[in-house]
Parts: sequence; C-alpha cells; structure tokens
Amino acid sequence: MSSMLDAVVVGAGPNGLTAAVELARRGFSVAVFEARDTVGGGARTEELTLPGFRHDPCSAVHPLGIGSPAFRRMPLAHYGLEWLHPELPMAHPFDDGTAAVLSRSVAETAASLGPRDAGTYRRLVAPFLGRWDVLAQDFMSLPLTALPRDPLGLARFGSVGLPPYTWLMRRFQDDRARALIAGLVAHVIAPLNGVATSGVGMLFALAAHENGWPVARGGSQSISDALTAYLEDLGGVVHTGFEVKRLDDLPPARAYVFDTSPTALARIAGLGRTFEHYRYGAGVFKIDYALDGPVPWTAEEPRRAGTVQIGPSSAEIDTALRQAVSGTAPSSPFLITAQPSLVDPSRAPAGKQVFWAYGHVPHGWDGDLTEAVERQIERFAPGFRDRVLARATAGPPQLAVRNANYVGGDIACGTTSGLGLLLRPKATLFPYTTRHPSVFLCSSAAWPGPGVHGMSGHNAAKAVWRALRKAAY
Repeated sequence: MSSMLDAVVVGAGPNGLTAAVELARRGFSVAVFEARDTVGGGARTEELTLPGFRHDPCSAVHPLGIGSPAFRRMPLAHYGLEWLHPELPMAHPFDDGTAAVLSRSVAETAASLGPRDAGTYRRLVAPFLGRWDVLAQDFMSLPLTALPRDPLGLARFGSVGLPPYTWLMRRFQDDRARALIAGLVAHVIAPLNGVATSGVGMLFALAAHENGWPVARGGSQSISDALTAYLEDLGGVVHTGFEVKRLDDLPPARAYVFDTSPTALARIAGLGRTFEHYRYGAGVFKIDYALDGPVPWTAEEPRRAGTVQIGPSSAEIDTALRQAVSGTAPSSPFLITAQPSLVDPSRAPAGKQVFWAYGHVPHGWDGDLTEAVERQIERFAPGFRDRVLARATAGPPQLAVRNANYVGGDIACGTTSGLGLLLRPKATLFPYTTRHPSVFLCSSAAWPGPGVHGMSGHNAAKAVWRALRKAAY
C-alpha cells in the first residue's frame, strides 16, 4: 500500500463497507475507519438481554438486502452470508382474530385481502412481476447520469409509485388491503400522504413476491462481517475503535467517503454550514425481547411469519405516523415486529425465542413507550407478557448513542416526509458529492435512502472512481 491511499471511508456500516468493496474491486487502495469496536452500523447482532439470546439492535429482516443489485454482484455467500426464509414473509393481524399476509405467492396474498380486493391487488402488482432485477437496478441507482435499462418499466412504476399512498388506497374497497399496504409504507416513517409513499409500499410488496423477506443466519452482523471479509480479501483494511473528529485524524488520501450523517460529515470535513438545513425525521422506540417461547398470536398466520405488522386499520396507522412526525408519542403506536428465531435456532437457547419490536416516536423523544408497545402486542397476542424473560429498551437518545447516524433516534438518517424521501440529502442529481472535491457522502442520507442494501455506498463509489479517474488524466 502506498503512503497516499486512493480512498478512506469513514464508518463501517453496510453503505461504507459496500463503497469500500466497490472501490477495492476496481483496484483502488482503500482503508475504512470505524469508531466502534466492531463493524456493522445498522447491521449488528449483540447479546442485549440474556446470555445466548442474540438480538439485532436495528435491522433484522432484509427484503432489500437479498434483492440488492450491489450485494448480488458480490460473492457474500462465500464469506458466510446465508439467507433464511420464514414460511410467510409478513403477516398483519386484525382485531377480529384474522390476518392478511404478504406471501411469496401473489395469489395467497390477494386471497388474504378478501374477495372484493383480491383482483385489484393482482392487477396492481402483475406488470412488475419477474422484473425485480431491472426495476431495482434502475430505481435504486437514481439519480445518476446513466440511462435506465428499462425506461418504460421505470416510468410505469413511477406512475403508480410517485403519488401518495392516500391515492393508491382508493383502489381498494376494504380496509384489510389498505391497512396491510399502509403498514408497508410506514417502514420508512413517513405520513401516508407523502410524495412517493405508494412506491414504498409497492417496493416492499414486490420484494416479498420476488425474493422474500429473509433474515441472515446468525443475525444481521453476518451481512457486515461478510462485506468486511470480502473487502479484506480484496486488499482493503478496516480499522475499528478509531473515532474520526477531523480530516487531519485520517491518513492522506485522494478521496474521503463518509458513511455518516450529513451534519457529521460537515463537522469533520470542515464544510461549515453546508448541511445546516438538512432535516432529520421522527425517531423510534425499540425493544428487544428474550422470550420463554413463541409469541402467542391469536391468528394462525403470524405464528409462521418472520415479520408481523401491528396496526389494525389504515386510519390508526396514519394517526400514529402523524403523531410521531408532529411531535406526539402515539398512545396506540404502529409496530413493526420480527421473529428471527422462528427460522434461525442459533439466535436463542433451545425452546426460547428472540423477538424484535419498534414503534415510531417524535424526534429526540426521551420517554418510555414500553407500556404502549406491549399493550398493542397483547391486543393480538394475549399472554405475551407472560413469555417475557428479559427486555432491552432503547429510545431515541439510546439509539443515537449506539449509532451516531441515528440523530434524534432517526434510523433513516434524514426525514422521509415531503420530498425528503426522494431528494436526499439535497435537490441535485449528484447527491454523493460535496463542495469539497475530495469529500463524498455514502450513507443512507443519500439516495436511495434507508435500508440494508448498500446501494447508497455503491452509487457513491461510482462518483468516487469517476472523480479519481478524471483527476488521473
């Protein structure tokens, strides 16, 4: 390795590691610096409750990970990454004891929505089935100067996905379908009337039908560990336990790539007020449970599902989202829950389970949502509290300490309300560059935003290697 590195990456989350891998694959010398003692960012696995119970502090289920155009080009299975699929990707229970499902099968999904909406759902997703690879590549690579491989298909998806979900829900007659898709939209913590929220729901639904909603064997840490091992085989170097406070802390390099929040980038790189208007969104309140057995769901379908959405009506989900975004902690929060040990026995001792749940709360909220969360779970799984052996709670302040990118507990690293879902971190076709020609942003604050898919890092790496090659001539 020469004294002058080609690129230094700050932050060893999935995007930072992906950016480093993409650069190393093209022959650039790369070093990664991570403040914590282990790599992972939002994709970690730790014993948070009791010995033998391995929890994911943030991401747990990976519909966009298994379908990531970036990850699919890497031999991550060779480095230990194995996807495990539950029988059902997702279930959505209702107060009457029934549940709708998001299945690998479109027919099974449609049937669970009821006879009046089954046909509508099939017609909605039919034009995009079998086209995930092209659609994901085109959608998640934007905005870039490269032309999409299927512009007509992307335009068709845009015609459905760009309007707010409140428009899409008019197609359905009953609230079973509206609630299930509203829950999919809520994964990005945006009010249902936001721009492109229909596209969020469609993307998660198509991901289930095309690739499933799997977990990584051993936990989300397996994704980060596989990326790190691949990077090291390519000649990259990873330094952990190294907090970067300014550029002078880092070795000389031709490019500095930040898997951090925009405000942290500006502070470290000395860019002053560059991102002073960047907005962060609502936070989450996260609980990891060690359970004495499976969650006692009333409906049968959630017992087979890797993910369970808890929000009995589209109106209740909408209210919870609006409250969290506007500054009120919901009394009936919409919950996203996951049951990794249903398909991965290594995550808990024999006969026990790990369970993962979070609800949305205002930015920086420092209250305790435990009672409201467990009241919602008990609503659909009476006796749940009797199964709890231990719990680990984390509100916005604790999440921000665990991961500096989660400013105010915002796990999306930037608001997804309004145009914040599309224009990240600013209104430009080149979101990965900054006014410093050697400083780049690769975190989920840049398009395509939150999720463990590495595409923000992949796209940023393209901007970096183009700049490095241009400077060489």
